[in-house]
Amino acid sequence: MSAEFVIEEELKKLPAKPGVYLMRDASDEIIYVGKAVSLRNRVRQYFQSSRGKSPKIVKMVSRIDHFEYIVTDSEVEALVLESNLIKEHRPKYNTMLKDDKNYPFIRVTIQEPFPRILLARSMKKDSSKYYGPYPTAGSVRHSIELVRKLYRIRSCDKKLPELQGRERPCLYYHIGQCDAPCQGWINEEQYREHVEGALSFLNGHVRKTIEDLKARMEQASMQLQFEEAAALRDLIADIRAIGEQQKITASDGDDRDIIAVATDLTERRPETGAPAAESGRGREDAASPEETGHGEEAPDSDVLSKRIEAVVQVFFVRGGKLIGREHFFLTVEDEADTAQILSSFLTQYYAGTPFIPRELMLETEPDDKELLEAWLGEKRGSKVQIRVPQRGIKEKLVEMAHENAANTLQRDRDRLLREELRTIGAVREIAGLLHLEKAERMEAFDISNISGFESVGSMVVFDRGKPKRSDYRKFRIKTVEGPNDYASMEEVLTRRFERAKEGSAGFTVLPDVILMDGGRGQVHAAERVLSKLGFSIPVAGMVKDDTHRTRGIWYRDSELPILTASEGFKLITRIQDEAHRFAIEYHRLLRSKGQVRSLLDEIDGIGPARRKALLRTFGSLEAIRDASAEELAKAPSMNAAAAAKVYAYFHGG
Repeated sequence: MSAEFVIEEELKKLPAKPGVYLMRDASDEIIYVGKAVSLRNRVRQYFQSSRGKSPKIVKMVSRIDHFEYIVTDSEVEALVLESNLIKEHRPKYNTMLKDDKNYPFIRVTIQEPFPRILLARSMKKDSSKYYGPYPTAGSVRHSIELVRKLYRIRSCDKKLPELQGRERPCLYYHIGQCDAPCQGWINEEQYREHVEGALSFLNGHVRKTIEDLKARMEQASMQLQFEEAAALRDLIADIRAIGEQQKITASDGDDRDIIAVATDLTERRPETGAPAAESGRGREDAASPEETGHGEEAPDSDVLSKRIEAVVQVFFVRGGKLIGREHFFLTVEDEADTAQILSSFLTQYYAGTPFIPRELMLETEPDDKELLEAWLGEKRGSKVQIRVPQRGIKEKLVEMAHENAANTLQRDRDRLLREELRTIGAVREIAGLLHLEKAERMEAFDISNISGFESVGSMVVFDRGKPKRSDYRKFRIKTVEGPNDYASMEEVLTRRFERAKEGSAGFTVLPDVILMDGGRGQVHAAERVLSKLGFSIPVAGMVKDDTHRTRGIWYRDSELPILTASEGFKLITRIQDEAHRFAIEYHRLLRSKGQVRSLLDEIDGIGPARRKALLRTFGSLEAIRDASAEELAKAPSMNAAAAAKVYAYFHGG
């Protein structure tokens, strides 16, 4: 316990107001986040007699070194804040939603003179019309493709009508799937009629569309236009297939989500997260310290921790039609009941989804039902009801959701445990190998160049064993000439950690360990930079053999052996390959840009402004080459004389 923080004294200072509390351990890590109607009453309960408390709570309280709290104006505000903090910090003792998905929508840009139909990952207040959410991006893309074919909706992103006539019509015009509004060959009123038909289709009114297509198919067949008739037949089949997926579930045409949960008690080894039955070793043949690759004993396979795996199944009903379903996995660190699991799921899931239906149908009433309804209603902008149906088709749907959740849990539990072993288990293995308390965030660096040309550096980030691509960074080497990988790496690391010291966005989160693509030399280069900048971060090198394959880890001036069949070794290999791939891709991009620039710069009278204008207007070197002199002259900053020189350069004039 911290000398500055005396729990007994701090408990006396707690206000009797709603808010959120954060429990922290001795290393200042947040291990639990909770909400309270009265912070004074709720937080005190943890430190009173352990009688009646679950083993999880007792263990958690034993780890609490200090706590903090945030006072809110209402319970609803506390609920929202709790959800945000859980999602941000992922505390060990909270019920956690493993899946964090953004469901796709169909977006129709009706605010534009010539609207488009697009896939969207979120619903924004931009005057567009949204349909969904849908369970998969594949179903959205298929529907968009079908609607574009049926109603001849443009697929380009040109700003119309301002840019009408600037370029030739695209392929979709030539194959009869667009009427070329980019050329002004269809006016806004005519195009709007196509859009209205598409909106009607997306609203589920497909019968008239099928009848019209049947009539066109019969007419084409009578005129011996069999290819067109076959194409129309295939369109009808696609429409019917979509209609079959959207089964009628209610006559009221409402939007609702149907939610059920299935749980199962599983046993795991605490060090790796692996199921005991799959460990492959008993006590008698446990791995020796030499086999595990470091001087610590292997985890005792008889020491087990218990966790509940939960699967939540959600059926999406939109406009009275069941359009799809999705399941979500949760890890519950206690024998929580269904009501508690549902409450945790609802707050985490609906905090991140833009669409909230009018009604939620559940198998069990969740904890804080009234509070959840108030919060959901506030997010939706109108009343939301949580119901537990007792009879009829709605009860049958909830039962079906529960059955699906149970089936999914049974089918996927072993796969999920293997995935956790591959990620979190591998991270713990690496931390053990390097004698680190944790290695959840790992950053790896690599340099790429060809004989020193356009040297670049890459930084890839793995968080809990999975790539976190939003944190990837790339660096163009500025101060090093020629193929000097050590100097280039020092520049990359200096820029990365100087930005961390400055508090630059995207660089403030520090890694638990740095992995270098190389051995002693690269590790020492990194350590020099960190020492100069005042950082104390472990650095390890990913050593390769003569065939350029990962063979081990260089750490603290020695190479540590690691079993090639272990999950830790496989994760290190994936990290090294990803750092190399990311650097190579960036280097290839710069090389291709350099080649385009050099070609255009060879043309007399084409400077940086005209070069950029041509590339922005035509998009590629091939399109510039294929354009006529008249088309080239229409680009910004160009004139007839400059266009003639460009045309002559490519066509030998």
